[in-house]
Amino acid sequence: MNRLFGRGKPKEPPPNLTDCISNVDSRGESIEKKIAKLDAELIKYKDQMKKMREGPAKNAVKQKAMRVLKQKKMYETQRENLAQQSFNMEQANYATQMLKDTKTTVDAMKLGVKEMKREYKKVNIDDIENLQDDLEDMLDQANEVQEALGRSYGMPEVDDDELEAELDALGDEIALDEDTSYLDDAVKAPNAPTKEPGTESTNEEGVLVDEFGLPKIPAS
Repeated sequence: MNRLFGRGKPKEPPPNLTDCISNVDSRGESIEKKIAKLDAELIKYKDQMKKMREGPAKNAVKQKAMRVLKQKKMYETQRENLAQQSFNMEQANYATQMLKDTKTTVDAMKLGVKEMKREYKKVNIDDIENLQDDLEDMLDQANEVQEALGRSYGMPEVDDDELEAELDALGDEIALDEDTSYLDDAVKAPNAPTKEPGTESTNEEGVLVDEFGLPKIPAS
């Protein structure tokens, strides 16, 4: 069949803005090189004319320079047109990409909302409220159990006034316990004898005392 009717040519892909921009930029770079080449020629002709006298020869060089300058102006116009085309296509490409991104974002949001609705159907608000109520009841019961376990047994009933009176008396007992006046007698006790037995002496008051510092009883 292919031999009889031939095979159709494959369809070329549709034009792509990115490829078009690349092609236009490439053409612009080619024109830039041509302009640079013409600039070099113009400089050469200008140097020649500086060294030449007025006459037919200088006029001929001048005509060549004018022709090169016209070509340069033409290329510069083409370069500006290509630059504007490239800019316009870049703007269109940017806007197209922004629209694609926006569409992708909107599609993702729609899918998210759809997923949310499907998952929300699995949630029953009444079940959540009942669960919260059950949890509150269980916590109250747990507190009651703790209070029951911490209950005291066999504690006598005592009036608050009696407790306050006993507390005040307890403070007095503590004050009595801190009394150290009983140590005064120990401080006033006679010192250990410092003299040999049998020796006599007098105290500060002139009373005759024995070796223990005690008043000596006179013999009857």
